[in-house]
Amino acid sequence: MFIDIAKIKIRAGKGGNGAVAFHREKYVAAGGPDGGDGGHGGNIVFQVDDNLSTLMDFRYKRKYEAQNGADGGTKKCTGKDGKDLLIRVPRGTLIRDVKTNALIKDLSDDEPFIVAAGGRGGFGNARFATPTRQVPNFSKPGYPGEEKEIVLELKLLADVGLLGFPNVGKSTLLSIISSARPKIANYHFTTLAPNLGVVSIAEGASFVVADIPGIIEGASEGAGLGHDFLRHIDRCRLLIHLVDASGSEGRDPVVDFETINEELKKYSETLAKRPQILAANKTDILQDNTLLEKLKAYARKQDIPVFEISAATNTGVNELIHAVWNKLQTLPPVKIFEPEYIAPQEEDSFDQSFDIHIEDGVYIVEAKWIERMMGSVNFGDNESRMYFERVLKNAGLYDKLEEMGIKDGDTVSIYGLEFDYIK
Repeated sequence: MFIDIAKIKIRAGKGGNGAVAFHREKYVAAGGPDGGDGGHGGNIVFQVDDNLSTLMDFRYKRKYEAQNGADGGTKKCTGKDGKDLLIRVPRGTLIRDVKTNALIKDLSDDEPFIVAAGGRGGFGNARFATPTRQVPNFSKPGYPGEEKEIVLELKLLADVGLLGFPNVGKSTLLSIISSARPKIANYHFTTLAPNLGVVSIAEGASFVVADIPGIIEGASEGAGLGHDFLRHIDRCRLLIHLVDASGSEGRDPVVDFETINEELKKYSETLAKRPQILAANKTDILQDNTLLEKLKAYARKQDIPVFEISAATNTGVNELIHAVWNKLQTLPPVKIFEPEYIAPQEEDSFDQSFDIHIEDGVYIVEAKWIERMMGSVNFGDNESRMYFERVLKNAGLYDKLEEMGIKDGDTVSIYGLEFDYIK
């Protein structure tokens, strides 16, 4: 099954907690603190794998988590870093943020890309030793890893896109000009998924062609299969527009050409302006030249090159392919989409802002840095508790409370810790 879009949740590893430990050795008195730092959490890393051609693996598994960092140890030993989680995807996969739909990365190169970074490890108590605080009985917890909900969207990397109504011969043409072997049959929607083929012109000279399932009127609004696969010609530098010049389906090739171009325009103005070469197919079963002459006259007015071909008998195909190759030499390379995503700024470790609001007479204090800090404070230890209070005072918390009119005996709540305020 061809799956080209998937929504998943990823979470990088949490940093390990710093350790609270003290050096103990025979004949060594007051060895001092020696708690080590926690290890860093593992990253979520995406890597292109050319053996993959679909996002099928993400249909059943939707959550991915990297390994957490290990906690610090004694003797100032740093905890082991968590292992990165490597996720492999097909070349041409776009990664978008679900909330903003902004593009995070176009995975079209071979470089691994970190989409979610692991959290830093927390400091052990050895880091907090000072001449006046020689026995710190606290450490810092590890930072959480980045967590994102993302959409993976596959857009094939092809130089040329084959488009046209169902059953006009796109798959037959692809099978002749490349080694691709798409399913071919004389009924609509034989092609249910895009097919890629490499066309070799000479040694060292080739280009990639994508055969897109037939587009019909209303495709841009979801009719038929075209809507699902129009994204795969977004990157194409050139479009080969196939029409049935014989009228075997009872349709006018000029009307077909205009109808599909209108669908392209509705889907993307940029795509509608992409250079096109018109291929008038099925000339081997042509009974009347009227439709073909009408098509050629129309193409001349539109300044669009037209080639008379028969994919079934290989007539005119070489001339078409060489014209495509010559045109590609004048066009820019396959489009690589630029990132649009702006990552949230990592919280500054020196930022000690906070929010205070009053509910039922209780002063409620909120700040991420305070919440993290509380995870490392030993409230049963007087020195650790005094350190916590000094940090709050230096951050201006008590001054702000007094500005808000707090009085002796009023209750202050900080993430479940409640105490009566005393000036």
